[in-house]
Amino acid sequence: MAEVSVKCPLACLLLLWLCVRLTETKNTRVSMEDDLLLPYAEGHGPAHSHRYVRDCQAVTHGNTTHESWPTRSHGGLPVAESTMFVSSVPQSSRWVYGHMTVVNDPLRTVSVLEPGGPGGCGMNQRATVEETAAAAGCLYAQNGGFFDTKEDKCLGNLVSDGRLVQDSGGIQNAQFGIREDGTLVFGFLSQEEVLDRSNPFVQLISGVVWLLRNGEVYINQSLQAECDKTQETGFFREFVDVVSARTAVGHDAEGRLILFQIDGQTKIRGMSLWEVADTLKQYGIINAINLDGGGSSTYVVNGRLASYPSDHCIPDGRWRCGRRVSTILCVHQRRCKVANCSGHGECVDGRCWCQQGWQGDACDSLVCQQADCEPHGVCTAGGCVCDAGWRGKNCSQECLPGFYGDGCKKTCTCINGGSCDPVRGRCACLPGFHGSTCEQVCPLGFFGPSCSLECRCENQCPCDPQTGSCNATLPGETNNTLHRAGHCLANQMFSLWRRDEEAHRERPLLTEGTWLILTVSLASLLSLSLTLHLVRACRGSPAARFSAHRDYSLVPLMDINGAAVGGEAGTRKLEELDSQDEVWSPSGSGGS
Repeated sequence: MAEVSVKCPLACLLLLWLCVRLTETKNTRVSMEDDLLLPYAEGHGPAHSHRYVRDCQAVTHGNTTHESWPTRSHGGLPVAESTMFVSSVPQSSRWVYGHMTVVNDPLRTVSVLEPGGPGGCGMNQRATVEETAAAAGCLYAQNGGFFDTKEDKCLGNLVSDGRLVQDSGGIQNAQFGIREDGTLVFGFLSQEEVLDRSNPFVQLISGVVWLLRNGEVYINQSLQAECDKTQETGFFREFVDVVSARTAVGHDAEGRLILFQIDGQTKIRGMSLWEVADTLKQYGIINAINLDGGGSSTYVVNGRLASYPSDHCIPDGRWRCGRRVSTILCVHQRRCKVANCSGHGECVDGRCWCQQGWQGDACDSLVCQQADCEPHGVCTAGGCVCDAGWRGKNCSQECLPGFYGDGCKKTCTCINGGSCDPVRGRCACLPGFHGSTCEQVCPLGFFGPSCSLECRCENQCPCDPQTGSCNATLPGETNNTLHRAGHCLANQMFSLWRRDEEAHRERPLLTEGTWLILTVSLASLLSLSLTLHLVRACRGSPAARFSAHRDYSLVPLMDINGAAVGGEAGTRKLEELDSQDEVWSPSGSGGS
């Protein structure tokens, strides 16, 4: 049992080591790049301008140095159909093996890809067609443009999925591109046409040699247009005439894109460009250009190599390996113009299925338009969102009576005929009423809207609270209120009058108490004075004088009475008596 436990880990380690070795063997087996097929001995492309190409072409073509063809979307058909063929080469004993792929909707299913993915050309890197195709999810893929074998740089014009990677600076080589509207373009382009933004290229790649133009072989014209005069013509001619593995791209009369690849080995098997052009013409191809060939010619299906490369492998030359190349042509599932459908939909088979409220090929347009919602709403994905107080599909209706606010969801209650403001919910009262719910009648003496007007009736009588009319019949409750208010007002008025009368009445200088004290004091003084006079009177009487001096005289009463009666004699008698009275005065008494 212990031996089994020991052997099991050893066996596992052995299997792991074998897997690592196999992986290392697979990863280290690379192309020897021994089958090079170059169009130019030094550099790449001719030195002459686009004007030279235009002036050298046939007069029948005018000033146009390229051909455009509308593409068509064949809905319901597969993305592409790939055919493997083995056929004999006319007027020779050679047989060729290759692949032809018909793409039904090139605008949405074909991409030009950089080696290894975006940024590959900028980093001067190369990758096998398998690696680039597998990373991008290509259904079918074949190698594309040329590259610098010494510095690994991508050559020619390059636009990938609408992104301009590089332009050639006007070098005149055969081009293939797809414009934004789906137009297929083949031929020679000026730098201005490459950079044109009115209908920009979404895919663009450079080849060498325009094979077919409008259904006719165009190789001789291409030799004149693309051959660099600074080099020997024979080298370029050899590139055209030699048999080798070849890759090409073209289109048919229905606007379908055709990918063409044949296996071979330079000077041993394969096809010359003349033979490729004739073969494509037989298949009904209208326009086509040649792409990189020789050991670069590769065809991949679902990320797996389907062709037979011509390069030998390192370290075992008995095998053939795919070469690391630059750009590729990738056929993928239909893609939407905007990959994520602008965030408002889902891309299904190249078409955006938009979420509710969105429309357009890229789901970037609202179903409702702002003009439909104006002036009381805003257009959103859910339709018109109305301003407070408005409702309806187009925000054209005010809230129903009794409702207000956003969505007309809030309620308000206005009585006495008042109406609810649909925006803020405030009650707008009829003339004669006021209050938050119009529950109060205008105060007496006021009428009209908001009770802001004052009655103009005689004697300040109340008026109708709504119309201001003085011939108003007030309700019984109002009359009772007025009656009670009249009593209250009368009492208040009388009280006010009393207070005013008392306030304005002349006040005495001395109070009643003061007068009483003064009166008592004066009475007391008067009584005291009277008492003193009585006392003094009593002390000064004749009886008192007689008692003090013991002096008295007898005056007969009859004489006194006679004096009173007796006329002048009596008068003299009285005078005498008066003189005698002096005897009883205190001074007289003292003198005797």
